[in-house]
Amino acid sequence: MTARSARTGEDVEDLDVEEVLALVKEPDHRTPGDSAAEPAPQAASHAGPHKPDAHHRATAWPEARAIAARAARSGARRPLLSAPLEASLGLTLAAPLTALTDLPSFDTSAMDGWAVAGPGPWDVRDEGVLAGHGEPGALTDGEAVRIATGARIPPDTTAVIRSEHGRTDDKGRLHATRDVQHGQDIRPRGQECRTGDQLLPVGALVTPAVLGLAAAAGYDTVTAVPRPRVQVLVLGDELLTEGRPHDGLIRDALGPMLPPWLRALGAEVTSVRRLGDDAKALRKAITGSEADLIVTTGGTASGPVDHVHPTLRRIGAELLVDGVKVRPGHPMLLARTKENQHLVGLPGNPLAAVSGLLTLAEPLLRTLAARPAPEPYTLPVQDGAHGHPYDTRLVPVVLRGDSAVPLHYNGPAMLRGIAAADALAVVPPGGARPGQELELLDLPWASAGIGVCFT
Repeated sequence: MTARSARTGEDVEDLDVEEVLALVKEPDHRTPGDSAAEPAPQAASHAGPHKPDAHHRATAWPEARAIAARAARSGARRPLLSAPLEASLGLTLAAPLTALTDLPSFDTSAMDGWAVAGPGPWDVRDEGVLAGHGEPGALTDGEAVRIATGARIPPDTTAVIRSEHGRTDDKGRLHATRDVQHGQDIRPRGQECRTGDQLLPVGALVTPAVLGLAAAAGYDTVTAVPRPRVQVLVLGDELLTEGRPHDGLIRDALGPMLPPWLRALGAEVTSVRRLGDDAKALRKAITGSEADLIVTTGGTASGPVDHVHPTLRRIGAELLVDGVKVRPGHPMLLARTKENQHLVGLPGNPLAAVSGLLTLAEPLLRTLAARPAPEPYTLPVQDGAHGHPYDTRLVPVVLRGDSAVPLHYNGPAMLRGIAAADALAVVPPGGARPGQELELLDLPWASAGIGVCFT
């Protein structure tokens, strides 16, 4: 994989996201107790609304996440972009960050003080050396000159004496109050890197520190993977956009919650549309969308106004996941609507929607953005956790020292628990006993991830 330029905004040759993905190592995400041999995913049939045997068609939770991650590769053949530094936070590098200059590019002073030559005491020049100025005159043995941090070192300088380690006598001569070592407090040219050194590989996440390094190394832009474009379609005639619930109407919690959450997962949210329970509007919105991912809320079950399944069937979409063995959120779905477009159908209950977001949307978006998957980790759960007899259960928890504490208010329609949580614990079928190790899914704002953006 080659790039003609990673800093000038010129075209990038023969690159796409799929090639970047091939270079991003994925950790093993099998949860404790999973079989080492992961079953090959099979696309679900073009089934209509859920029938009594729908749960038997549902996909196991670990497999559903794996299917979502792999499905996104079909939409990964997108062109890369040359992003200005100020717009690249949270993106994934699609070309190595290679030093365009030595760092530092000249010998510099590491401290405020005096540059000296030869043994002391030293006669101090009248003028000083400041950062950002041209090369100063050379020193001769027995000479010193005032110097600022970051200023160029005069030729033939022996060392820099810090301000607090020197004093001048009544004749203006400089004396060191400590032994002077040759080269002390001088940053030599190329100490950090030499021109052409690889500073970061393909697949590195652009963090604030990476922005600083790129700027220091001479970059104005970086070659990166573009953010996946996501359109959110909010379904349901019962939803209010303002005021208190009344007369059988409820506030829309997902419209305000999903866009910033999706941005935190690396997406660009192109629009949020409220369609009510209008099947024709839903079909028109899906077929007219140019987003990489469409996220719908509600309408994934088999009620009289649950239009997602019938609409997907009418447009010939391919169901990849039709229900997941997880609580809350089991009626979630994943479909391929076009060659390079997918749809994640979230249940309408708020915590169930969060479950669908982390089960299907997060792995898919991570792949599209070429972000490396986080290393899985576990913690013992305090007091145990109730489980479902047959399905995985996702439970909001707070982290207390080296353990996870399950929170109350964790029903499918509740957000009070997740609002106070640090993570979701993955509870296996049957539940977990006190002290049992459980896999945790960090929430974007509670983890140390970079590139989290809520605006």
